[in-house]
Amino acid sequence: MMIKKTGFLSYIIEALKAFCFIFMPFFFSVYTVAEQTHFSKKLIDANYHFSYQFRDYKGETQAISFSLPQQKIFDRYRSFSIYQPKLAHEYVNKSLKKHFNKTPIQGVQVTFKEAYDNFQAEIKSNNPQLLQDTSEKIAQLEQTFTQEYLAKKYYHQFITPNQTIAIKPDHGRIALESVKDLKSLKEIILEKSNVKNIRIVSNYVLNFVQSIPYSTLESRITSSGAGFSPPLKLLWENQGDCDSKVTLTASLLRVLMPRIKLALIYIENHAFIGIKVAPQDDDITVEHQGITYVLAEPTGPAVLALGKIAPDSEQAIYNGHYTLETFHDIVRTQQSAQEQSIDEVDEDEFLKQ
Repeated sequence: MMIKKTGFLSYIIEALKAFCFIFMPFFFSVYTVAEQTHFSKKLIDANYHFSYQFRDYKGETQAISFSLPQQKIFDRYRSFSIYQPKLAHEYVNKSLKKHFNKTPIQGVQVTFKEAYDNFQAEIKSNNPQLLQDTSEKIAQLEQTFTQEYLAKKYYHQFITPNQTIAIKPDHGRIALESVKDLKSLKEIILEKSNVKNIRIVSNYVLNFVQSIPYSTLESRITSSGAGFSPPLKLLWENQGDCDSKVTLTASLLRVLMPRIKLALIYIENHAFIGIKVAPQDDDITVEHQGITYVLAEPTGPAVLALGKIAPDSEQAIYNGHYTLETFHDIVRTQQSAQEQSIDEVDEDEFLKQ
């Protein structure tokens, strides 16, 4: 991973309790503060109609309205909840028991017992090699079942810049799965932004999300996902922390530009996004695996255009203290040939920057 300055850089992803975004006093004097001048939602038949007005980074008033199915809003991620380690241990233990009951190892006796709110495996055999092999098998299965449980709950493991293994909501997966929920916004946003240009469209999405009221990010390490809102919940509640806003932004950008390369970037108590687009001279960028991403801040309260990030974020990038998750591929197996051809035309136009 290589960091590159086309302006400045930085990130990190662990977390202690604090505000997701702390601006220095002078920062407010330089940038416009995000303002949502109007928000309403109204149930019409089986759909909720959302209406917004906000100011963009040029200080101009923008407006957007769209409808989303009531059932989809409340059913999507209904089962999403905070991560509970004890429940995860119970799931892994039951899965291990089930595995060895179904496929016992000849010459080995495996029993599981609870100890200090955790579970331990006891292996008995007269064959030392079987003991070693079984121990390794249990460790492998434990990791497999842990990943299986996390996937069921929409969580995943990540490594912080300090090489700490932690668990957080799988923002990338949730953003991808939310694309179909937000697909109806594509033509609405493209019409509002007038031109199929990556920068213009990205700035419209960024300013829209920046204007949504902010809620404080809980520690990624200690909060167990508390406070995170998937895209539909964020829109319904009209507020979200930086992780939630980055997830919504990634989903909207993927709706608009199905093949654009994105990166989710985490620093301490904050998150922002990287977009693969030709950088301008004053853009803040980062390079990862040969791809240059122009950085952007979806959180607010500052209204920032693509390529501009907050001083704290910039310093973190400059110090190389961040974590980056690529967000590239999307499966479009259910698209018709006609839909695919439309996407190809749209993408060609977007790439004419």
